[in-house]
This record gives sequence, C-alpha cells and structure tokens, in this order.
Amino acid sequence: MLRIIDARTGESLDPAPARRGLTRVEAHAPGFDAGALRVLLVADLLVRALELGGTPVWSLLTAEREQPELRAGAAALGIRPFEDSREMGAGLGEAQVIHVAGEGAAAPDGVRVAVAPVHAETSGPSAVPGLSAGSDPAVLRLALLTRPHGTPLRLDAASLSEARETLVRWRQAVADWARRPSRPVPDEVRGRLRTAWEDDLNVSEVLRVLGRVETSDLAEGARFETYAYADRLLGLDLTRDLGAPG
Repeated sequence: MLRIIDARTGESLDPAPARRGLTRVEAHAPGFDAGALRVLLVADLLVRALELGGTPVWSLLTAEREQPELRAGAAALGIRPFEDSREMGAGLGEAQVIHVAGEGAAAPDGVRVAVAPVHAETSGPSAVPGLSAGSDPAVLRLALLTRPHGTPLRLDAASLSEARETLVRWRQAVADWARRPSRPVPDEVRGRLRTAWEDDLNVSEVLRVLGRVETSDLAEGARFETYAYADRLLGLDLTRDLGAPG
C-alpha cells in the first residue's frame, strides 16, 4: 500500500483512503526554475504511483507566474499534463486532496508533500541545467530522481553527466535484453520495487534495485521486463532504443 509522509504532521498516511475514490494531486510552483520542475516531477510520480495502484487521480497546477514555461519544461521531462487550478471549481468530491509544494512554500491547509530545493549551476541561455536545445530531457529527469524528494539536490555538470551515462547504458542494455525470450518479473524483485516506491515515493531506492538487477544473474528477458515495469513509474523511456542497431 502506498504511504506518504504529511509534511505538516510528520505522519504516514494513505493517499487513497477510499477504495477507488478520487484523489486530487495539486502541484504548487512559484515560477519556473529547477526547484519548481522538481515539485512537478514529484507530483507526477505520485500520480503514476496512485494510478499503478488503481486509484483515479485528478492533477492540477497552481503557478504564480511563468506558467507557459513551467508547462513546456514539464512536457519536456515527460510529466503528465496538469489542469489549471484557476479554471477548476470546488472539486469533484475527492476522497483525498494532496498538495505538493517546495519546502516552506505557501499552500492550502491539508495533506502536503514537501519537496526539498534544488541547487542548480546554470550557464548559457537555459534557466535550468539539462534543458538546453539538443539535450535529452530524460537525463535531467533521472538526475532529479536520484535523491529522495525530501533531500536537497545539487544539479550540476557532474550530476548530469552521471545521469546521462546511466541512461545511455540502461537503454542499450534494455534494447539488448529485448532480443532474448521474455521472462516475467520475479516476484521478489517486483516486491522490492513496489516496497520502495510505496514508501513515501522512495524512487532513489527503485533506482538502486534496478542497478542490482542490471548486474544480476537473472535471465535477460526477466531483466527487460523488470526495467519496463519500473519505467511505468520512472518515465525515463528506457525502451526507446528497442530495434536500434546493436
């Protein structure tokens, strides 16, 4: 069962308390920068995790300024589109409302997921490292996923380079494994993945599980299915290179 930590109370709770009840996830961003994109990414992970558990989700964005830039950056990162909270009414009888916001940011009363800041080294015309023309935005997405959402994150050339190397290696491995007979995701591995992301969206542990699977003695077809399964949450397009020349 998915559990998140309410930043207001420090208590662990179920983000979907009513079976099949609608959960509203509202992301709050003051403007366009790497920290705001991390907030939207955490909201996206929460939406994906809830949907994987069968919970219907209504996702909204509240942005004080630079909303077009935020939406463009989110789209580049593979973040699901948010509806504009200003155009929505009082809601649709949600069973739960969860606000995702930066640490210390203003947000309405209610359950809150706090996202730690990003310390970004910027250069050139892009306000966010990793979003410059010609770059693969999935590299930035992976770099933003490498630390728990409650832990501050440093975004610089070194962290982006590490993320790029990992992404290239994993995509190539997935493409190679796909050439072998398919095998199911082992129950133990599936359990470790779900335990990780259901523990307050501990995606950094999901990445560690994948790292262990990469070098394990599992059948290559099982490793392929494991990565494809985890990517339903991660959104890194790990199967992108299927069918490419080896």
